[in-house]
Amino acid sequence: MVKKEMIAMLLAGGQGSRLGVFTSKVAKPAVAFGGKYSIIDFPLSNCINSGVDTVGVLTQYQPLRLNTHIGIGIPWDLDRNIGGVTVLPPYEKSANSEWYTGTANAIYQNLDYMENFNPEYVLILSGDHIYKMDYEVMLDFHKQNGAEVTIAVMPVPMEEAKRFGIMITDKDRRITDFEEKPEHPRSNLASMGIYIFNWKTLKEALLKNADQPGLDFGKHIIPYCHKEGSPLYAYEFNGYWKDVGTLSSYWEANMELIDIVPEFNLYEEYWKIYTKSEILPPQYLSAGSVVERSIIGEGSEIYGQVYNSVIGCGVTVGEGTVIRDSIIMNETQIGSNCELYKAIVAENTVIEDDVRLGIGEEAENETDPHIYNSGIVAVGEKSVIPQGVAIGKNSVVFGVTTAEDYDNGKLPGGKTLIKAGDKQ
Repeated sequence: MVKKEMIAMLLAGGQGSRLGVFTSKVAKPAVAFGGKYSIIDFPLSNCINSGVDTVGVLTQYQPLRLNTHIGIGIPWDLDRNIGGVTVLPPYEKSANSEWYTGTANAIYQNLDYMENFNPEYVLILSGDHIYKMDYEVMLDFHKQNGAEVTIAVMPVPMEEAKRFGIMITDKDRRITDFEEKPEHPRSNLASMGIYIFNWKTLKEALLKNADQPGLDFGKHIIPYCHKEGSPLYAYEFNGYWKDVGTLSSYWEANMELIDIVPEFNLYEEYWKIYTKSEILPPQYLSAGSVVERSIIGEGSEIYGQVYNSVIGCGVTVGEGTVIRDSIIMNETQIGSNCELYKAIVAENTVIEDDVRLGIGEEAENETDPHIYNSGIVAVGEKSVIPQGVAIGKNSVVFGVTTAEDYDNGKLPGGKTLIKAGDKQ
């Protein structure tokens, strides 16, 4: 048995249904971000930058692309003989097999994996947040306070506190009470879903609560540890942290990367973000192209104009095309004389010539207004948008569409066009 001081368990099974068509065939942590990355690259890079070299990645929903992306962990220097990165899907056991039914249930089902390393501490992470954090500093805080559970917290505006799990602490940051999405919050310290547990404490709490339906950290494990008198502490984090769980927050987080002075900087030498990179040729900007305040991925060819946008790898933008405030994911082909405004276009999509996205007034989306809003046009992966079509704001298109699918060449704002076989 190999002893590790701290191992990480990264929860990456989320469907991310609030990202609509972008997670219909891929888990949220595998969604592209910032031109060349996937969302899961950020917690994985945090691990290796923090000296945590043993990471279990718990997958469940649509895991194929995530598994392919992680592989044996080479980009993050996690291809270790002892430790490294291990993908942990639910598996069949001799008795009652089940899917992961809650965050803590997923961890419980992998007790054997953790036991293998007999760690002092276990770090629990979510796979779908964008941030940089040194977990070693959090571990030092945990040890100094003699904590058995440390919860990373972030100050949020008081008026937003009711959306979060809120920690109430004394002057030494010991947690005296907590409230899940309280109507009248008594504190503004929101849980970030990042926990450090003493291994013995975690193991006991999981075994004692194993039969709870939908076993969850916030609802079951943390309250149990509190009730048992385990010292719980809140570690305050004041850096950049973004939950990119909605289309508007995902769009905003990408746009923040291209601010003149980005709040979240991808270019820092001492805290690199690692990813699986394809072997691609350099980007190409033609003589007639214009690119302002944008990220352009490797292997992309720009013949048109790109303003304030994030363009992935292997994308082609045709002559006369103007793209503004948009996110274009890898290997998408955009024809000539198109106009794209505030669009999110997924991988391997073909947009033919003379297409306009994001035109006209905003209208509420007819099927999922809680997902498709903020004036964003959403186009799912491997879609085809035929020549000359105009698509309004808050619309969504997914699938191989033809001219017959559009009324007079238009899809008005707020409409949903999903072709059979491309269900969300």
